[in-house]
Amino acid sequence: MIPTIAEAGRLIARKEVSPVELVRDALARIDKAEPQLNAFITLTADAALAEAKRAEAEIAAGRHRGPLHGIPYGLKDIFDAEGLPTTGHSRTRLGHVEARDATTTAKLRAAGGVLMGKLSTHEFAHGGPSFDLPWPPARNPWNPAHVTGGSSSGSGAAVAAGFVLGALGSDTGGSIRNPASFCGLVGLKPTYGLVSRRGVFPNSFTFDHAGPMVWTVEDCAILLQAIAGHDPADPGSADIALPDYRAGLAGGIKGLRIGVVRHFWEEDLPANDEVRAAMAQSLRALRELGARIEDVRLRKLQDYYDVKIVIAESELYAVHEPELRKRPGEFGADFLGRALGACLFGSVDYVQAQRQRRRILEEMASVYARCDLLVTAGPYGPAPRFESHRTVSFWQKPNITTPFNVTAGPALVMCNGFSASGLPLSIQLVGRPFDEACVLRAAAALEAATDWRAKRPSLEYGPAKIANTAPDEISPAPDPKLRARIEAVAQAAGLPLDERQLFQLCEVAPHIDAMRRRLARDQPIDREPATAVDLALLARR
Repeated sequence: MIPTIAEAGRLIARKEVSPVELVRDALARIDKAEPQLNAFITLTADAALAEAKRAEAEIAAGRHRGPLHGIPYGLKDIFDAEGLPTTGHSRTRLGHVEARDATTTAKLRAAGGVLMGKLSTHEFAHGGPSFDLPWPPARNPWNPAHVTGGSSSGSGAAVAAGFVLGALGSDTGGSIRNPASFCGLVGLKPTYGLVSRRGVFPNSFTFDHAGPMVWTVEDCAILLQAIAGHDPADPGSADIALPDYRAGLAGGIKGLRIGVVRHFWEEDLPANDEVRAAMAQSLRALRELGARIEDVRLRKLQDYYDVKIVIAESELYAVHEPELRKRPGEFGADFLGRALGACLFGSVDYVQAQRQRRRILEEMASVYARCDLLVTAGPYGPAPRFESHRTVSFWQKPNITTPFNVTAGPALVMCNGFSASGLPLSIQLVGRPFDEACVLRAAAALEAATDWRAKRPSLEYGPAKIANTAPDEISPAPDPKLRARIEAVAQAAGLPLDERQLFQLCEVAPHIDAMRRRLARDQPIDREPATAVDLALLARR
């Protein structure tokens, strides 16, 4: 049986289980099932055993550090760890070894956690499951023919499989919540500024969040407590007092005002029948627990998506522009199918999107005044099969996680049932900025009222049974006029694109043009843009 962090922590504190036993059990599981799942990029088995032995000796000597002491965890491979590669799952970072820990890594070491290694991601926490990278994509422990969701793909697979008891992921548009949904976990995107981003390879300065991925809500509270807090080395970090998240789980939700953002999954992006049924069951459970439920309306999903994509893709492009100009062919095709599109955005688009974002943040004040918590569907399960993935779909429709990157507050995904095929479904709980305690309390109440945590995936052992290949995506030949326009833009940007890459950019161009047209241009002259540096303060007003 795979224990939770809370269960293992209690057993270790009572000296009924040794950290060494815990790590050896995890390594045995990894040895049997990792060939099926590809969760790890770098497995640090010897170092983990050495750390577990140190933890065991410290605890035996009466120096118990707390609930994470001796607990095996993993890091998405965009988090730095001293002496280990941080590859971003990319060919362009092969051989790169970090000299120091990320702030979050250092905090977990200080808490006594045992690092098991670095976990798979989508390339630079972007793109989708790719088969043209140095490592294969992570697979879903519930069914390896299906994706984990991304981009914290290895984190999702490793926690669901019991390779680690907790992991850190990052979330720029849903990258903690997507794999949490598809792998049946609890995944929390904390408020922007609550958890340090120093030492986490940037995707979008405006939207990047680091957070926990675990099996239960209690485990989420434990891990969040360890990594949250002000970091002067992160310019977006918020200097606020932290509550005791674990102690705050008790008390129930009687009288809690919950706003249901129903139009997201019923109108804006209609969900399948299984998601709708799971949501109806979850809302009934929340009512029975004493919450006051009412429907609320926010903006359309597409509004949030347009703002987020224009800003985030522009920032991502800025991060990678030197390498894209020098060696675009070293990146995976799926990453290029997203990242290259940003060369079609202009400076006016970026500023208008940031100005619109400030308007969105201001609009949320009235919603927070009416509601203690918002609820909507999580990313729509069941997890799709690998062969269904199409790069261009990123540009074609919004998703249900992105609004809460734009609004900056905490958003938690947890399992709320299973599909007929046995794959997890999920619900999303969203709080006011810096009110993670309320989100966790509601999630704990809902979790206790159901039995979904009793079900774990049955792992397949032995060599991989599914080839690490996928159908080749061929972009259609573009209209000559479109090709000429895009080729001129690429040349002006200094991008040495081959024929395939040029076709990719032409394929997404009409969707980018539509997104640019939808951006609000009628901003009041004195509306300033939101910025990453002042966002934490703005979100609290």
